[in-house]
Amino acid sequence: MYVEEEIFDSDNLYHCGTCDRLVKAAKEENSKPDVNLKDLQNEEEIDDPLMILKTILLQEESNLIPVDQLGQKLLKKIGISWNKKYRKQYGPLRKFLQLHSQTFLLSSDESTVRLLKNSTLQAEPDFQRNDQQIFKTLPSESPGFNGRTSCPHWFDINDSKVQPIKEKDIQQQFQGKESAYMLFYRKSQLQRPPEARGNPRYRVPRHLLSEMDAANIELQTKRAECDSTENNFELHLHLGPHYHFFNGALHPVGSQTESVWDLTFDKRKTLGDLRQSIFQLLEFWEGDMVLSVAKLLPAGLHVYQTLDGDSLTLSEIELADGEDIFVWNGVEVGGIQIPAGRDCEPLLLNVLHLATSSEGGKCQQLIEFPHVFPSNAEVGTVFTSLAIPGGVVLINNTESIGEKNWTTIPKVDLKKTFREQGLRNGSSILIRDSNHDNSLLAKQEKWITSMNEIDWLQVKNLCELESEEEQVRISATVNTVVFDIRIKAIQELKLMKELAENSCLRPIDRNGKLLCPVPDNYTLKEAGLKMGSSLGLCPGRAPTSSQLFLFFAVGSDVQPGTEMEIIVEETLSVRDCLKIMLEKSGLLGDAWHLRKMDWCYEAGEPLCDEDATLKELTICSGDTLLLIEGKLPPLGFLTVPIWWYQPQHPSGHWKSHQDRRNCTPSQGGIWRAISAQGAPGDVHAEVSLHYLGDIDISEDATLMELKSQAMTLPSFSEFVIPSPAFLRAWTVESKRPSRLLRADQQQLKEYKLGRRTEICLEPLQKEENLGPQDVLLRTQMRLPGERAYALPMNMVWDAARGWTAGSLRQRVADFYSLPVEKIEIAKYFPEKFEWLPISSWNQQITKRKKKKKQDNLQGAPYHLKDGDTIGVKNLLAEDDDDFSTVTDDIGKEKQKQLALGKRKSQEALRVQSSHVFSGAETPARPRGPEASLSIHVGSFR
Repeated sequence: MYVEEEIFDSDNLYHCGTCDRLVKAAKEENSKPDVNLKDLQNEEEIDDPLMILKTILLQEESNLIPVDQLGQKLLKKIGISWNKKYRKQYGPLRKFLQLHSQTFLLSSDESTVRLLKNSTLQAEPDFQRNDQQIFKTLPSESPGFNGRTSCPHWFDINDSKVQPIKEKDIQQQFQGKESAYMLFYRKSQLQRPPEARGNPRYRVPRHLLSEMDAANIELQTKRAECDSTENNFELHLHLGPHYHFFNGALHPVGSQTESVWDLTFDKRKTLGDLRQSIFQLLEFWEGDMVLSVAKLLPAGLHVYQTLDGDSLTLSEIELADGEDIFVWNGVEVGGIQIPAGRDCEPLLLNVLHLATSSEGGKCQQLIEFPHVFPSNAEVGTVFTSLAIPGGVVLINNTESIGEKNWTTIPKVDLKKTFREQGLRNGSSILIRDSNHDNSLLAKQEKWITSMNEIDWLQVKNLCELESEEEQVRISATVNTVVFDIRIKAIQELKLMKELAENSCLRPIDRNGKLLCPVPDNYTLKEAGLKMGSSLGLCPGRAPTSSQLFLFFAVGSDVQPGTEMEIIVEETLSVRDCLKIMLEKSGLLGDAWHLRKMDWCYEAGEPLCDEDATLKELTICSGDTLLLIEGKLPPLGFLTVPIWWYQPQHPSGHWKSHQDRRNCTPSQGGIWRAISAQGAPGDVHAEVSLHYLGDIDISEDATLMELKSQAMTLPSFSEFVIPSPAFLRAWTVESKRPSRLLRADQQQLKEYKLGRRTEICLEPLQKEENLGPQDVLLRTQMRLPGERAYALPMNMVWDAARGWTAGSLRQRVADFYSLPVEKIEIAKYFPEKFEWLPISSWNQQITKRKKKKKQDNLQGAPYHLKDGDTIGVKNLLAEDDDDFSTVTDDIGKEKQKQLALGKRKSQEALRVQSSHVFSGAETPARPRGPEASLSIHVGSFR
């Protein structure tokens, strides 16, 4: 039983039986026996702290000791600390030493103490006399134990008595309620050996040490887990270079693994720490880095506020767990300025257009399609965005399909924004011709259009069987079962009854494409079919709940109407699905693989795990799979297309795989492109780009090993290259060299190349060893009196002192041996056919701090990087501001014509879409139709 120490003092002194007088004493237990127990001790000699401290100091060789160690030695001597025994009466230890300045001498900083000489001589006999009496004498033996103190023994102490207990009975005794605690005592005079001092593990049994270590490790693990749970959170980094702005929002160009990275970070760290960690993570990043809070909306990814204040912690800026962070340059993505903020939030709206088909009023058709509008745009912009001449706009904010309340927007309110009108994601807009019959509208400000009166679906006969009517209108409600509609359509079309067992209904979109069949047991609401929709009655049964209806096509260039269809089990493996599609396509061999078509109708990531089921890869009915020639590399390997790049002339155009027939080898083994465009020195002349072949290489291989393997390709035998060190490697994006791969010994997986990366190799005249701050630029001197440039020259610029315009101008001047004040330079943007002059005096002033900010060419508007073209003008030869060429004028004019033609084709397409049932031919499908997009953020690691 443990009892708190009891002090006998003042009016409650202890009567000592030895000296027969009242003395101060301390009681640590409520038991009287004192054999082998730390109980009542005679305190008459050791009660004087002055004597104790003098005794301790006399034991020191120099009589000098740190004050902290003095307290520790006191604890070892008497078995109780200063604060516990003396502080209440004498105050803190340092104060006691100060009050006895005639005995003790403190240092100036009061960190050490020593005895004064006179005190040393005076304390010597006292020490010799009392040391034995205080610290060497044994307590009187209790008569109750007959002097058996030499034999160690265990004692059980409870509230009422103390009794001996055998060691073998201890475990049984202290079980259940008695297991709350156990005290261990030792003699206060017991002296530990020197090797035990400072070693708490001395002579502790090994099994107890093991248990203690395991408990400590478990505790540390739990503390780390608790710390991680409390302070770590996950951020989803959306990388700007892997996104492009389309249809009012940001969408990933490739797969989620390339565009979205997950990062676990400590929210106690600052925004500056986060930015630095992202810089280290994204080794390929060049230029300014801006972090903005983003959010995944039905329309796509939208950017909100920019994170500012690098000294603030992530908790202080209120970043939440799972927050989406967009990493970009703060201005544009892919050359397009990005609207940011809540005001311009994109809204995904359902647009309905009630129009009359080519057959007149008999078949009034409802065209429905999704469209994205900025929330701060005026409602009237719906006409210009959809190329509709004009009309009446009605809106509906209810979610119910069957009970829609449509409200007409007066013309004066068309200048209000979508947000002011209360529209949100999923709201509907109905556009009605202004000369429409007013009988379709009810009175009183609440207008009910023909939408509420539409209680039918149009079914067209696509069974290739003759019928009296090509299409019929079937009455229905949102709860009508698809099977009933199909049977009624067969009856009204007066087709054979046998079709009831071998037919299905397929929705027809606004472009005339047949979509996935609708299961018979679905209601219209479950199938997502709206009143007024068009369906096609087609031969063949609809897929069951365990089957998938898939489109597939051969190659990546899919033309409208060329897709094939197939119904397979969702548990089918990718390998078996590939075999079935190859057999149905009439293709032979096993050098094929499947890719899923992405949202912009391009080949997406390959289905690498051929043993996985379609269900496991989230393949759904209606998806389109592409049969791509070429066998997939094993797991952990990359198939990399290799190109030969000979930059004799900077070019705004690059050859594709199909263009390699125009490349012919010249006498030196160098390939050149034959083109009628451009002249010698023209900045837009065609560039030699020759496809060498594909190589399969491990992701763990180095860049040097990739170059060596590329040199083994048969097409490479035409070139004379001494060693891989005489090759420069670039990634190819948008048919242009994009990123310079400069570290030959770096592994390919560290470059984050991805499975669709292409590499072009450039020959060098000598070995190259670019540093991390070296920038490789293509410089061209403008020819005086001509709107043309000389051949490009490679220039290496050391940007270690800063990416400033002044530093670059000085390097160019030194490169061409011209005075820096007699040159002008400009960066070329080939995709825009524009030149942007670079001036050293260009400085920016931030709004917040009102301080001049040194220009940085990595940021907007230059975004300077390796491989950029820099035009140089010698002001000694010509003094004007024009950097453009004749080819720039031609290129800009072509861009205008293409934009105009695209706009006209879109208008024609919208007109054509209103006549879906007027002809047998399927209208051409636009590339990248507007559709809602659901993005799932996967885990990268």
